[in-house]
Amino acid sequence: MHIVACIKQVPDTKNVRIDPDTHTLVRQGVESIINPFDMFAVEAALKIKDACGARVTVLTMGPPQAAEALRDTLSMGVDDAILLSDRAFAGSDTWATSTTLSAAIRKIGDVDLVLCGKQAVDGDTAQVGPEAATLLDIPYATFVKRIDLLDAGYLKVTRQTDEGVEIWKIPTPALVTVIKEIGEPRLPSLRHKMRAKKAEIPVWGAADIGLDPNAIGLCGSFTQVVRVFSPPRRGNRMQLKGTPEEQAEQLYQYLKEAKVPGI
Repeated sequence: MHIVACIKQVPDTKNVRIDPDTHTLVRQGVESIINPFDMFAVEAALKIKDACGARVTVLTMGPPQAAEALRDTLSMGVDDAILLSDRAFAGSDTWATSTTLSAAIRKIGDVDLVLCGKQAVDGDTAQVGPEAATLLDIPYATFVKRIDLLDAGYLKVTRQTDEGVEIWKIPTPALVTVIKEIGEPRLPSLRHKMRAKKAEIPVWGAADIGLDPNAIGLCGSFTQVVRVFSPPRRGNRMQLKGTPEEQAEQLYQYLKEAKVPGI
């Protein structure tokens, strides 16, 4: 069984700042980390590897420094890692990103399962996984907290929804996005760390995966981020004190004086 886990390198959310002039994220001097939700996808892949001896490849799209994120996964026990890096990929929205990832997965070939985190913490769209599955023309399941291998090329996945739990049976090849309940990511081992340090990570560009530069990156994106900004601080705030009953009365009187309709 061959599993591909897709990860993304993102700015550490504890240090996110917005440039007041350009209205874009300040990336200089900001530490990058692997998207936390993608770490659960890596752990899910390694659990399956432990259970049945699957081969695990980790794939990411990003600048050359994203290779360090791949080394981090190799130090956890991942077998192979591939970096998709090309100036043509710059400015990709979720669709262009999915187009690039799906093309790379086709090039890898003979992939039985693709695993992704439920979403990235910098965009929070949760679109890349389902879009990649659509482009690959394979079934997918989202928000999965457990994966069980069945005979005859099927998976049993347990999904967490707002209404409760759903159990699906899906054929492979398939794509699954996972949530943190899938399992806490394991710590790297010294043996795998040494291997990761020496590993040569292949870098694929647009030409390597057969993509037209005009169909990817900013040119191939249907959406663009026009502006990112921090909400302005409001000065007209008030703090309610006392017991819950007293606070409720204070709030009622405030709304009444403000002539809020229905009060």
